[in-house]
Amino acid sequence: MAMLLRTRTRKVALGLRIICICTVSFVYLVIALLSNSISNPHAVKESSGYPMFTSRHLLALNSINDSNPGQFNEIFDLKPSTLSWNESRNCTPAALNEFPSDGLTREQRQHGWVIIHVIVVCYLFIFLAVVCDDYFVPCIKKLCDVLQLKEDIAGATFMATASSSAEIFVNSVGTFITEGDLGLGTIVGSAVFNILAVPACCGFFGNMAFKLEWFALTRDSAVYGCAVIILICFLQDGIIYYSEALTLMVLYLGYLLGFYKEVMAENQPLLLKANEKLNNNYSESVVEFFLSDVTLKDIEQSEESTNIWSWPKEDTKKTKLWWIFTWPISFVLFLTTPTIKKYPKMYIVTFAMCVAWIGTVSYVVAWLITIIGDTLNIPDSVMGLTFLAAGTSVPEAVSSVLVTNQGYGSMGISSSIGSNTFDILLCLGLPWFIKSAFYPKVPGQHWITINSQGINYSAVCLLTTLVLFYLSICFNKFQLDWKIGLVCLVMYVGFVIFATLVELNVFFIVNLPTCSR
Repeated sequence: MAMLLRTRTRKVALGLRIICICTVSFVYLVIALLSNSISNPHAVKESSGYPMFTSRHLLALNSINDSNPGQFNEIFDLKPSTLSWNESRNCTPAALNEFPSDGLTREQRQHGWVIIHVIVVCYLFIFLAVVCDDYFVPCIKKLCDVLQLKEDIAGATFMATASSSAEIFVNSVGTFITEGDLGLGTIVGSAVFNILAVPACCGFFGNMAFKLEWFALTRDSAVYGCAVIILICFLQDGIIYYSEALTLMVLYLGYLLGFYKEVMAENQPLLLKANEKLNNNYSESVVEFFLSDVTLKDIEQSEESTNIWSWPKEDTKKTKLWWIFTWPISFVLFLTTPTIKKYPKMYIVTFAMCVAWIGTVSYVVAWLITIIGDTLNIPDSVMGLTFLAAGTSVPEAVSSVLVTNQGYGSMGISSSIGSNTFDILLCLGLPWFIKSAFYPKVPGQHWITINSQGINYSAVCLLTTLVLFYLSICFNKFQLDWKIGLVCLVMYVGFVIFATLVELNVFFIVNLPTCSR
């Protein structure tokens, strides 16, 4: 039974990734091809006489407005009836410049070598599924057991932290190396993905309808909404001071402290009952059994260890081919990450290695997706808001679907919302604080400049999607089923279409064209 359950969850996770990537890729590609001929007909060359745009992300125009507002009309040929680029003045550097080289030229990739990147991305998606299924989810269960955590609290803390490790790594690269808005754009895009796409996946791929805890959902949504509002206030002047970055970090510590107090308040009655049992001469083993009644230990027993040295029990060609195909992944994880079943006392090491693997693989996925977008001539602004954001959010989707299928819907949804709170308060706050406080670009100027002028539009989208998602859950009586999945999918596709058209300057000019490679 355990083998069948594990095989089913693996197939569901694989089907999720294939359908998600194919659907999103098709929508983005069609929109990009239809709109690119209108708003970005061809790349332009850089000109040293005008300020360069160092960001490829949302509505990046403040580098002109801050330096010389009148220069905006020179860069764009603004006419009453037409709108066109003044192609000789300025451009936006390609997102590919913010990543390492893959050793191939753009012409080589366009002649078919890009298929290698597609294959590697698909294989890395399977890698993420194996990490989440065989190591990460059992580790979360063990942490719940040890710390006596409820499923929603575990999802909003440990699970959200681990699955969002890619974002903090990407933002660190964007802050310290490229000094652009790579992290900010990715986190904004992944926030919408987590709020809408992850619940859609859980609703469609869930084994049954799940009842969500209204208090946990309301708590996580309220905290996330407050984090977005605070971020808007800090970004109004386009500058992040070290004190503001420190404030974000302190708020996240307060967020965790609130969970700690809630856990202690819930566990105190259990401890009192345990003492009462001891005073009544009950054996210690009976008390331990009593305490374990509220944990996830029974679920943990169904997890079988990963054995890479023997054939799977199912004697079918399909199962054996799959075992051979994923054997390199299992071998690497076998050498680096201890399993909870064999080494239950090493759960901290397992958790740390899961975070490391998820962060590393997600960054490589984001890098390869950026290369694919550059090869297919999809504008960088669209890639940053969509493909790159979705690429770093794959761990949230996979882990949320897996725990939902195991009967923990609140953990999956709390993880997706908690990931957004973690992204805004810590993934942005920590790199910003270190950079502005200890490594300022100009000595004595303890702040960093944000190039994204369109954060207000993005923040409205974030808050709007959060409100619509919460109202949808309320109207469905806090049930997570296919109806919620359909509503979230429609809203996410609508957001993608609107954001893509905005980024392609269909409604008004917000981005310069991409520089020639």
